[in-house]
Amino acid sequence: MGPVSADAINRYLKQTRELFGDELFLDKPQASLKEDPQQMNPDFPSDLNNFYKQIHQCHNCALGDSRTEFVFGVGDPEASLVLVGEAPGEKEDLKGEPFVGRAGQLLDKILAAINRSRQKDVYICNVLKCRPPSNRDPLADEVSECEPYLIHQINLIQPKLIVALGRVAGKTLLNVDKPLKSMRGILHDYHGTPLIVTYHPAALLRNPNWKPETWKDFKWIRSIIDA
Repeated sequence: MGPVSADAINRYLKQTRELFGDELFLDKPQASLKEDPQQMNPDFPSDLNNFYKQIHQCHNCALGDSRTEFVFGVGDPEASLVLVGEAPGEKEDLKGEPFVGRAGQLLDKILAAINRSRQKDVYICNVLKCRPPSNRDPLADEVSECEPYLIHQINLIQPKLIVALGRVAGKTLLNVDKPLKSMRGILHDYHGTPLIVTYHPAALLRNPNWKPETWKDFKWIRSIIDA
């Protein structure tokens, strides 16, 4: 995936100013995929279906021995929006699909509000492809083994925008240890692709007071992917 174009950056900056005012914070960009040959594995296939077939029996970390199903991802292979959670939960592990159950149903409603769905212009996946025991946070060695799969998925899809769902996904992808509130409202960079962090749907079920802020984020998200 190449670098973000100047026109795209100008559009994002204009949209950000309209939504958040004149004060803008940008993270230092990470290396793009083309500048990071370690992430561009030439042995990975050039389409998602064959990529899944190659890696779905992965046992590079201990999670491969405890999983029920390998949760690769679902959605439009040419999506402009990629949503990323931290790892599969119990229901996802049983079904082999990310974001199912009540949190997944709420996510589907949020996507419908911006005229998208799992089948239309959206791809959904996780940092990890296998469920950690008791839904604990991903460990560093698990991320190290699994994140190259995510990066290759993103490289194949080439979205306009990545959205990290929840604090754990955000801090894992950005390699920082920050609270969610300090990561929200900022256009980050993930290997050459713009990234936004917002609330996890499960968090909204626990605290509905966060829904208005989430809708604010998704209106921003919609403005970017519709540009």
